[in-house]
Amino acid sequence: MEIALRAALLGWLAADPALSGQLNAIVEEAPSRSALPWLAIAASASADWSVKDRAGREVRIALELHCRGDQPGSAAALTAGIEARIAALPAAQAGFRVVNAQFLRARAEQRAGNTRAILIEYRFRLLAD
Repeated sequence: MEIALRAALLGWLAADPALSGQLNAIVEEAPSRSALPWLAIAASASADWSVKDRAGREVRIALELHCRGDQPGSAAALTAGIEARIAALPAAQAGFRVVNAQFLRARAEQRAGNTRAILIEYRFRLLAD
């Protein structure tokens, strides 16, 4: 279910016209050649969350946004758009159901060359169909 959720989440984010219009890439891992800004899955991990009659997983996914900006709030609107889109992820997915999605934490970092990296981590609880 972890891999299926990763694919569904990337597809859901890429299908948003506002996000896809602002981001040069929404991908599985850091793109080798893509202009900033871009969004990628930095890491994911899963654990058992099964119930008596269905398999389940608790999946933690960390997304990393890379962008430019020398002001602390330069990516605030884009980050808010990503978080809003994740919150609207439909529960019914192919092969599983998202029982809940919860924001866990975020971290922002100023890097060399006037770039920023924002890490956004979520927990998803899933049950198989």
